[in-house]
Amino acid sequence: MRIFGLDFTSTPGRRKPITCIACTLNGSVLQVEDYLTIPTLAAFETFLQTPGPWHAALDFPFGQPRKLITNLYWPATWAEYIQLVAAMDKTTFEETLTAYRQSRAIGDKQHLRATDKLAGACSPMMLHRVPVAKMFFQGVPRLLAAGVSVLPCHPTSDSRIVVEGYPSLVARTCLGRRSYKSDERGKQTPAQADARRTLLNKLSSPELTELYGCVLSIPETLVTTLVQEPMGDALDALLCALQAAWSYGQRANSYGIPTWCDRDEGWIVDPGMG
Repeated sequence: MRIFGLDFTSTPGRRKPITCIACTLNGSVLQVEDYLTIPTLAAFETFLQTPGPWHAALDFPFGQPRKLITNLYWPATWAEYIQLVAAMDKTTFEETLTAYRQSRAIGDKQHLRATDKLAGACSPMMLHRVPVAKMFFQGVPRLLAAGVSVLPCHPTSDSRIVVEGYPSLVARTCLGRRSYKSDERGKQTPAQADARRTLLNKLSSPELTELYGCVLSIPETLVTTLVQEPMGDALDALLCALQAAWSYGQRANSYGIPTWCDRDEGWIVDPGMG
């Protein structure tokens, strides 16, 4: 099975493209085959049309919190409210979230999905600092338009399957709260490079192999690249690929997604999210 892990950005370009790690899962061996960069959102749309079967984990929120959907009177089903969002331009979407936050009491401005609470992730409503709302806006309508099977939000019979990844979960399992990357040049340190090396070593440990159900095989040249890349984009894509492989291995168990989850919010796939 072809496995992809994608580190997403809402404004891809030459300096910071969308990053993809392409793998093949043979039995319990996840073989890393290629390291791809996707420089534009149009190229991301083209990537989504890659013929299946494949299974990919993408690191942006596939849905918004139920509380937001209800309070804004958005349609109750995922496909319908994503279509509503897709009909907005970027400014309208951001102004909608900003006005909503301003109308809320302190402490109740940015809601979390059930999966965010469990994963320790930030709100998918966030427009600044970690702008995951912008990633949602640029990414999710493209998933719906591409016709891929979006789990658990919009499952179809298509052999191109996407799940929501969150590389920080894998990194925390290996490193705790140690910093291993930064987008800001002034905050990039040798200690982070050491942390990336430690993280890569732990990904091949018996403990991680047992947890994720596969043995990771990475070409030595790519290992060097992953250690040397201070922004950690390719490394995050690799961590998403590991989550995608685990999810595929759980296909007889709803791809590792609990049946009780709110499908319109979405769910992050990881063995720690059971």
